[in-house]
Amino acid sequence: DRQDLDLRRFLWINGSRFDLLDGQKPFVGTTPMPPGHGFYPQGLTRDQIEHYLKDHPDKRAEIYSPTTVVRWHGTDLEGLPYHIAYRSFLEKAADDLRAAAEVSPDAAFANYLRLRADALLSDDYFKSDIAWMQLKDPKVDLIFAPYETYDDTLLGVKATYGASVLVRDQAESAKLATFRKYVADIQDSLPSPAQDRPSKRGLETPMEVMDAPFRTGDLGHGYQAVADNLPNDPKIHELKGSKKLFFKNFMDARVNYVILPLARYMMPESQAAMASADGYLLGTIMHEICHGLGPAFAHDASGEKVDIRAAMGPIFGGLEEAKADVVGMFALKWLVDHGVLPKQKLNGYYASYLAGNFRTLRFGAAEAHGQAEMMEFNYYVEQGAVRRDASGKYSVDFEKMPDAIAGLAKELLAMEATGDRARAEAWFTKYDVISPELQKSLDKAKSLPVDVDPLFAFPRKVE
Repeated sequence: DRQDLDLRRFLWINGSRFDLLDGQKPFVGTTPMPPGHGFYPQGLTRDQIEHYLKDHPDKRAEIYSPTTVVRWHGTDLEGLPYHIAYRSFLEKAADDLRAAAEVSPDAAFANYLRLRADALLSDDYFKSDIAWMQLKDPKVDLIFAPYETYDDTLLGVKATYGASVLVRDQAESAKLATFRKYVADIQDSLPSPAQDRPSKRGLETPMEVMDAPFRTGDLGHGYQAVADNLPNDPKIHELKGSKKLFFKNFMDARVNYVILPLARYMMPESQAAMASADGYLLGTIMHEICHGLGPAFAHDASGEKVDIRAAMGPIFGGLEEAKADVVGMFALKWLVDHGVLPKQKLNGYYASYLAGNFRTLRFGAAEAHGQAEMMEFNYYVEQGAVRRDASGKYSVDFEKMPDAIAGLAKELLAMEATGDRARAEAWFTKYDVISPELQKSLDKAKSLPVDVDPLFAFPRKVE
């Protein structure tokens, strides 16, 4: 019946019985989402893991590996590699990648497909990531790897598989060359000590505008990404940089069906009219560029390099998304100040940023992007850079916004550089609160969709 069809669709949207865009609340049953999802034994806590690792320090690498499933083996914890745990699925996928390589007219892309097939069966993605970074303007591209760690809210390190077929938009991709050549200069301009912003000169920064005719796995459920900055391996970032991908068909849908209609509910008419698809696109471009900027590693008290993701734990997802947002807007003003972008459009960029912020606030703080933008919004309100009028609509104070962005960028970059988890957790606890006034304003837009639900021409099945 209709209810069963709606439930089936909602299960497809979320990939589970938990609403990923509403605080991960269960919509079937009442048992809450376990913080470790399926990555860890049910009921295992972070404190228990850390206590175990104090007695078994030799186990830390396998327990904290992004590509192991943690299980009890008697009284011991062990990390079972993904390529063993999921071998029956991965062997089929690897066979398909090798078959695709045989018919690809692009030798470099075929080589990448073969290396990625090998990686799926070994969990060593380094060579295939390097090959992926070295592709030169591929007409067709593919994401297929366990990259993102948003779903692990226990340790914040376990990656989930996501996949997407991509087709290059040559005309739009060519426009990105302007931004590519300023990446190193933007890194040098960041409000942080020189040792915390390693030079990006000489590193590759491939950027591609793509249409995504199919996506699945982590990329297919819940929040629908309009861009990505990959791979996430800091060793790749130091050696090669990162690839910025912009999914044009998803971005067009987000702007037209969600952001611009929402702006008309949440902002005064004069500022809602300033929000634009172009402004949102530029903010997204700088967001993805700035995922790759700032510190590559944290430094502990002894000065040793520490992986930021591991140092921060579950708060990393929200922190990193906030850093990319805020540093991205800092960078956008840098481009305006240096004549790369027209000065008269800066206020429109800020209005587009706020309009996009409202979309993400509706996700709640259980989702990394929602967590990030809730914090950003409340900080800007505190600084007087965003104001609410008597009608319940919000506007940007264009005089105060630049300094508010610079101050927040400095704070977020410092958190990552020091790996200070307690500082970051306290900061987000303070600012990740939705006020009754904001909720009242958001409730007026309940008739608008929270996100898009893509329908593909390819069949999807569950095995």
